[in-house]
Amino acid sequence: MRPRTLDQYIGQSQVIGPGTALRRALDAGQLHSLIFWGPPGVGKTTLAQLIAGSVDAAFITLSAVMAGVREIREAVERAKQNRVMGRKTVLFIDEVHRFNKSQQDAFLPHVEDGTLLFIGATTENPSFELNNALLSRARVYVLRSLSEAELLQVLQQALQVLQTEDGLTVQLETGVLEYLAEMADGDARRALNNLEFALQMAVNGVLNKAAVQQLVVRQGRRFDKGGEAFYDQISAMHKSVRGSDPDAALYWLVRMLDGGCDPLYLARRIVRMASEDIGNADPRAVSLCMTAWDVQERLGSPEGELALAQAVVYLASAPKSNAVYKAYNEARALVASQPGYDVPLHLRNAPTRLMKELDYGAEYRYAHDEPGAFAAGENYFPPELADLRLYHPSGRGLEEKIARKLDHLRELNQQSDRQRYPGGPQEQDIPS
Repeated sequence: MRPRTLDQYIGQSQVIGPGTALRRALDAGQLHSLIFWGPPGVGKTTLAQLIAGSVDAAFITLSAVMAGVREIREAVERAKQNRVMGRKTVLFIDEVHRFNKSQQDAFLPHVEDGTLLFIGATTENPSFELNNALLSRARVYVLRSLSEAELLQVLQQALQVLQTEDGLTVQLETGVLEYLAEMADGDARRALNNLEFALQMAVNGVLNKAAVQQLVVRQGRRFDKGGEAFYDQISAMHKSVRGSDPDAALYWLVRMLDGGCDPLYLARRIVRMASEDIGNADPRAVSLCMTAWDVQERLGSPEGELALAQAVVYLASAPKSNAVYKAYNEARALVASQPGYDVPLHLRNAPTRLMKELDYGAEYRYAHDEPGAFAAGENYFPPELADLRLYHPSGRGLEEKIARKLDHLRELNQQSDRQRYPGGPQEQDIPS
């Protein structure tokens, strides 16, 4: 079913279409080492074969799942023999991200000296999975999932091959190919497998759409646990929540559940979103998300997912504040960059006589004994960090009230004649 020429190749016009840099290079008979990055079934291997054929190069293919350094050396020897005979060699490595550093390094010198041209295929982000040395010698091209219209072309082209070359006489009812294209989720390999399966079930030379709908059901949407699609989709859900779009947040939640993501992982991430992006603007958010997590654990699937959906929609609709998140990160940076200041004596506990004699807890003011349960003028930092501010409430949700209250308490501190560190630094930010 593979196309024989680049003109028969369907999809990826952004990479190989007329006028693209790669197409111009091939038309000029020039080829450079490259890496195809994209999901399964979008034509990475097929495109590599067509490229090698377009420049009349020998094509050697290895799978990183099965091959090792020995197989690479054998491929290099074949490439050297081809070079002696004046022919180029393309070494294609599928799933190249599965090669370790020593395996990737094994063919680099031969790419540099022109013994072979390297084409790699990967479903994972090359930035994380491939050596910098390899990335610097090969240009990365991103391949996309095929559209339903492109998948329909793939199926029509395959059907034509079956009819003209294999003598296929099965008649397909209207809508059969369109349905198969829809069920493939951008994956041409899945579309062709489903076509093959459906043709085997034809009755009296006719392939009925209703029968195909019973035989070919929708599989989970593309989702690679721990892979690129995984992190892309959790990022999309998080950003949808942060952007106050409950519809998009719910869509990405369901996409991940549909792809087989562990609901308990999603529950954990949803609690994180509540603290990071809603915070004290709506403190109920964390409790609601923890309850959703508990519901998922108690009821399991599919009942528990409804609670997760409720939590996601609530977070997206809630007022937003990252003030606590920023304050926490600033506090971590502060602690990492400053000396370990001693706890001031008035804040220390004094359970023994010796500690009391050393003034542990001396002059501590018990806030509940003060007017309004607030010890105006007191300071709870080390003297070196007096009146440092880390938490800056937003003006949204409950934090609007929190901000007003904290401003009032600071005014009381400034007006007090009992300031703990009089004349010390006031209202400072984090020391640089």
